[in-house]
Amino acid sequence: MTRLAGPGAVRQVRRQAAARRRALLAIPVAAFVALLGCNGASPGAIDKRMIVLGVDGMDPNFVEAHWEELPNLNRLRRQGEFKRLATSIPPQSPVAWSSFITGMDPGGHGIFDFIHRNPANRMPFSSMAETSDPSHTLTLGPFVLPLSKGHVRALRKGRAFWQILAEHAVPTTVVRMPANFPPAACKARTLSGMGTPDMDGTFGTFTFFTDDPQEETHDVAGGRIVEVRLQGYRAVLAIEGPVNTLRKERPRSSVPVIVDVDPGEPVARIESGETRIVLREGEWSGWLRAHFPLIPGVKSAGMFRIYLQKVRPRFRLYVTPINIDPAAPELPISTPDSYSRELAEALGPFYTQGIAEDTAALRAGVFDREEFSAQSRQVLSDSMRAFRYELDRFQGGLLFFYFSSVDQNSHILWGKYDQELLETYQAIDGAVGAAMEKIGDGTLVVLSDHGFSTFDRAVHLN
Repeated sequence: MTRLAGPGAVRQVRRQAAARRRALLAIPVAAFVALLGCNGASPGAIDKRMIVLGVDGMDPNFVEAHWEELPNLNRLRRQGEFKRLATSIPPQSPVAWSSFITGMDPGGHGIFDFIHRNPANRMPFSSMAETSDPSHTLTLGPFVLPLSKGHVRALRKGRAFWQILAEHAVPTTVVRMPANFPPAACKARTLSGMGTPDMDGTFGTFTFFTDDPQEETHDVAGGRIVEVRLQGYRAVLAIEGPVNTLRKERPRSSVPVIVDVDPGEPVARIESGETRIVLREGEWSGWLRAHFPLIPGVKSAGMFRIYLQKVRPRFRLYVTPINIDPAAPELPISTPDSYSRELAEALGPFYTQGIAEDTAALRAGVFDREEFSAQSRQVLSDSMRAFRYELDRFQGGLLFFYFSSVDQNSHILWGKYDQELLETYQAIDGAVGAAMEKIGDGTLVVLSDHGFSTFDRAVHLN
């Protein structure tokens, strides 16, 4: 039997639930709110300096247990303050970061989960953004030509704090903010983060090619396994890109990648377009740019990396999700549009996919733990290069930078490989130290959206 509780009981349950929520690590967010107020009040506000480091999934219990191994965080809490703050309900990243962005709870900003459900067909869709095809088209034979633009629309409601800062002429840079795809229109420099899809329109879909006779082509959570056959030490792989909406049948576009396996050595030559590389077993390629043909004269740009896992006794090759190319983005990922191209020119290609650490490949048995950690380090390396780039040229106003690696590594390492997880925390601690040197007498905030804990069992209610 269900009993409805009165207001007092509801408040008590909420307080108890809040006490159990995994907490935030931060110097008080009130300091951040206060800066917003004074920046808009004075012409001299642009001289103020503030850096905010958003570290997804940083757990206060883990930090407290490792103060000695995290010297910069330890120094920061001694010079400033360390507080546990309640997180959002539910304590999920897009929900909590949307509250941070807007100052509203989920009832205000409208983000309650990673996905929402379409009541018409009960199918899930991204809670953060939606895309729609052009409303007016012209059909010519097999082709469907758009007469109007398609749309990419953010579903988060409310005004982002950096929009307010920009209105008051406060220089603002916001890098990889979650739940900011497509980026909120403003004069600030922003790069979208969690919620940015791959070219497949998903949160990330890898492809794994193998000639293992026990594997058949099939989909797995977060990826697809594709059976291949080597003919004379050669395989031609079809790397799938976005759905071709310019054709009636809407086929999936693809580009060929030719792999020639050395008959004696554990190496393979890989040809993609005009690029040729040689990889050894266990080696990663750099970013390979691809142009997926849609109709004659029209192509869609993307990029991917290849990991040659094995050439024998079984051929095993992993391809990352097809990322939006920051140098030629097919979808809006930055404000202004030129900002992603500026970063690509300065840093080279980088992961644009919102959650780039491929935990799905590990769970599918494609990666082992060491291979996942190597791929995760690549993502963190991309983040650190962008962070150093923006930190070096930070002069005033506000710089926000988001790190995903603690959260994604915690999903894999928590409670089993604490020393390895600590290495990720220490990398973030290094970023904190660099920010402390740069900020001078300004304000530095390190905060997280939620903490972490074990997850041993669940109950699903129908």
